[in-house]
Amino acid sequence: MKKFLPWLIIGGVIIIGIFWYIGVKNGAVTVNEQVKKSWGNVETSYQRRNDLIGNLVKTVKGAADFEKSTLEAVVNARAKATSTTIDPSNITPEQLKAFNDAQSGVSSALSRLLVTVESYPDLKANQNFLKLQDELASTENQILTARTRFNEAVEEYNNYVLKMPRSLVLSDYKEKAYFDAVAGAEKPVEVEFDFDK
Repeated sequence: MKKFLPWLIIGGVIIIGIFWYIGVKNGAVTVNEQVKKSWGNVETSYQRRNDLIGNLVKTVKGAADFEKSTLEAVVNARAKATSTTIDPSNITPEQLKAFNDAQSGVSSALSRLLVTVESYPDLKANQNFLKLQDELASTENQILTARTRFNEAVEEYNNYVLKMPRSLVLSDYKEKAYFDAVAGAEKPVEVEFDFDK
């Protein structure tokens, strides 16, 4: 029996190692899928905003003799944002920056549109417009929540695949990028009221 003991110990260590390896690989798949799901939620939130913007533009066109350049800016920004895509299995900081820049263009154009609307009292009283404006505000909150949850999923993923000793087994899993604030977001927003109108 004593001469089999070293073989039993070696066999036991190998079996434990195999189960550990399988557990680590399965854990990596789980956290990777969480990142993909979270990214899907981010895209869904942005898609909702893009859909609402289309309806908002139609409402504005129909309710006012509106500045053509303002509407074109919104439509063009929306088109650029919808054409910028990211592969969730290989998210890089450069891809996220391009995506962020495109979405920032939408936010900027939309802000200009909503400021311009102030000059149109009939439009401000339009129930469809007011409903769309409320839905856009709600969607912006959903986008913030989705981005926060995405960053939480990325943090869990990065912690899992980059920590030793798992990183030795998971060398094919690369670090994923976080959503950062848009450049200039740290500056306070200037709000101006023109009471002379």
